[in-house]
Amino acid sequence: MLVRLLYASRPAEHSANSLVDDILKSCRENNPQHGITGVLCFSEQAFLQLIEGERVAINRVYGQIVQDKRHTDVSLLHYEEINERIFGSWTMGQVNLERINPSVILKYCPLPVLDPFAISGSAALALLKDLFASASIVGRA
Repeated sequence: MLVRLLYASRPAEHSANSLVDDILKSCRENNPQHGITGVLCFSEQAFLQLIEGERVAINRVYGQIVQDKRHTDVSLLHYEEINERIFGSWTMGQVNLERINPSVILKYCPLPVLDPFAISGSAALALLKDLFASASIVGRA
């Protein structure tokens, strides 16, 4: 059974960008062997990550994320069973939201800055789909 999980968190350190390379490296090394795909969006204030894969693998990874000291305020935004993946060819894509046109973020958020804690899970998922459709996701591995 495939599932999709979307969560938000805040970086534990002052600079999320300093953590992103480590997180992406770990995802890209570990995800293929577990059949996990997805995308990580980040800004200095927040992470928004979507992961897709087999239910047991996704639940295990999410449990590890909740315990990961690089994250604080981990919040589950969306979880669903799926028939197909959105990000099936991405071991872990990436989006630096500080480089995205603020009007894209403003379409889904109250302010032109990503605050995944201020929007619904469905709005966060729609934002990711919009970023995917506009080719704003980079770093495919």
